[in-house]
Parts: sequence; C-alpha cells; structure tokens
Amino acid sequence: MNPDLSQLQPYPFERLAALCQGVTPPAGLDAISLSIGEPRHATPGFITEEVITHLHGLSRYPLTRGQPELRAAIAGWLSRRFRLTAKGIDPERQVLPVNGTREALFAFAQCCIDRSREPLVLMPNPFYQIYEGAALLAGAQPWYLNTTRENAYLPDFDSVPEAVWRRCQLVYICSPGNPAGAVMDVPHLQHLLALADVHDFVIASDECYSEIYLDESAPPPGLLQAAQAMGRDDFSRCMVFHSLSKRSNAPGLRSGFVAGDAGLIASFLRYRTYHGCAMPPATQAASIRAWQDEAHVVENRRLYREKFTAVLDILAPVMEVSAPDAGFYLWPRTPGSDTGFARELQAQQHVAVLPGSFLSRTTPAGNPGAGHVRMALVAPLEDCITAATRIRDYLT
Repeated sequence: MNPDLSQLQPYPFERLAALCQGVTPPAGLDAISLSIGEPRHATPGFITEEVITHLHGLSRYPLTRGQPELRAAIAGWLSRRFRLTAKGIDPERQVLPVNGTREALFAFAQCCIDRSREPLVLMPNPFYQIYEGAALLAGAQPWYLNTTRENAYLPDFDSVPEAVWRRCQLVYICSPGNPAGAVMDVPHLQHLLALADVHDFVIASDECYSEIYLDESAPPPGLLQAAQAMGRDDFSRCMVFHSLSKRSNAPGLRSGFVAGDAGLIASFLRYRTYHGCAMPPATQAASIRAWQDEAHVVENRRLYREKFTAVLDILAPVMEVSAPDAGFYLWPRTPGSDTGFARELQAQQHVAVLPGSFLSRTTPAGNPGAGHVRMALVAPLEDCITAATRIRDYLT
C-alpha cells in the first residue's frame, strides 16, 4: 500500500460521529444537522430535464477535455462574472471541465508537485481537508496559515518565512473561505501573485462559494480577475476551481471546471486523460444550461439571505456570531470548548454542528479553529429557525 495513506487524518465528520458516540438526544426532538455543507435547496428543474433528455449519449465515450460547447459556456460565464476584458479566456486552451472541485483540487496536486524537491504546500488553517490529503499523497508536506479574528480570517502571506517560500510549490487559497466566509480582495490576491513570481509557485484558488454572497452589488472577486487587472492576460501560475454544486444546488451532478494558465491546463489534461475521469455527456449538456442561466443563482442567494437574517436575529443576542462576507456558513465563537459545545448541543437539543478544531490543525500558535463551531445554513428555512431557537435555549 502507498505509505503516504497512513498520514491521512480522519475526516471531520468521522471525528464528530466519534465525539457524539453514546449520546442519546431527547426522543421528542427531530434531528437537525447544521454540520455538513451539502446544499439542500431544490436543483433547478431545467438541469434535471437536460440530464434526462441527453441520456442517449451513453453509447459513446466522452472526451476528457469536454465538448466545445461546454468549454465555450464556461468561458462565457467566467468573462461575464469576473468582468474579464474582450480577450477574455480561451475555451480551447484555458478551460477544462472536471467532475466537481473536490476531485480536481485533489488531482491537481498529484499533477503539479515535484516530490524530489522536499516540497511544501501552503494552505489556510482552518481548511477543506482535501488540500491536506492532496499534499500528503503527492509527497509534499502541508504548511498551515492560521486564519483568525486578528487577521480577519484571511491568510497573512507576509508572515511566511523565507525558508518556507523557497520550498513552496503550491498554495491553496479558498475565497470566499470555508468556514469563516472571508473574501480576499483584489490587492490581497495580487500580492500573492507577486509572491508567486518571486518564489516560483502555483496558486490553486478554490472559488466554489463565489456565487453565494449577501450583497448583490458586491460579488466576491476572483483570482483571474485580479490577474488580468495587473496585466496578466495569460493567467500565468493561476488555476481557479468552480463548481455547480453550491451555485446551482446540484451536488449530485458532480460538475465543475478549472481554468487559468494554458500550460498548467495542458499538463492537467494529460494527467486526467490517464486518470480516466471524463464528464458524462448528459452531465455536460446540463452543465451548459446551468452556466448560461443566472436567474436561479440570484434566487438561491435570496434564500440564503432569508436564512441568515432569521438565524442571526435569534443567535446574535446570545452568542458571538455575525454574518459572513459570503458562503453559507456561520462561524460563531463558543462559550467553553468547541467539542464540549457540539456534544452537549447534540445531547440536549438534537442539533449537530461541527467543532472548529476538527477543521484545523494545531500549530505552534495554537489551533485557530478551537473555540468555534461551523454551522451550515443549508437546511430549509423552518429547520434553520428551529435549530437556532434550540441553540438559544441551550445557551440560556
């Protein structure tokens, strides 16, 4: 077996199940889960219909690089959404469909890491655990950038020692962030790009929450947008990751894309051709329609805004919590330990939340997720209100 498998840590939800083992919640209360960030709004009907309509395509192998129509739809969406100039992005050379961002975020590290050079992979802390697993199985070591209230839950790149930059080959960023929902602005992204030029590393920007934000007039910027604003029309060193899972409430579709540096795309296409992970034709057809429609995305944001307003009205008076810049998580501070809070909330109120320390790693500066819990407002509005009410009752 691959010896690097032994370095992988249990997934946060496995740790949550172990934490709550033996807990018997009140029999009269239905279970409400705020622990898993799985979108639960209805998938738009036109996406489902496109899948059904194009099932006849099962009789042939799909291309790894996807249909030209899909790449064109993705490039068009990117140009509209991130206000790219007329040159935009080349659907032939700078776009590649993938089966969801999770698969692509993991595979990209396997493709671009040179394990012979004692590589480091930088990532925010707390973080999406795929970043860490991808680094370890690519033969690299993770290096964690603590994101705390003191640095507005954003990675502080100026705090990274020179010796770390010398070994860095890949930096994962997540904006809007998971779990705090913080957004990196254009100057912050451009500072990282300048560092990439100096220290010769690649940036993998996980932007899967980019379409869930509270202010319709202020969509979060993206890495390609920041790159082009500084004259980098070739998007060198940049790879962005997007998905229909959160944007279109279609996690079961397993559809997303990567875009950016044409050289990185070419290498990743070669890797994926061997990997054998082409997108099914029916999924491609549904994805084309999804990337071309914005009305359902606007409605999706309205539903999340409604839930944030209702839940914060209930929780803000009793705990330290505020609305995120974007995304669908709350990241409140807990009175006492985050693990004790999560276990007792499950025991007394039958509400599941995820301890922040399960999303983080302990560093010399401590565990930045400790003393927080992550609450995913993905359940129906009524369930979110009920859960918030139970949390308030537990706290008071």
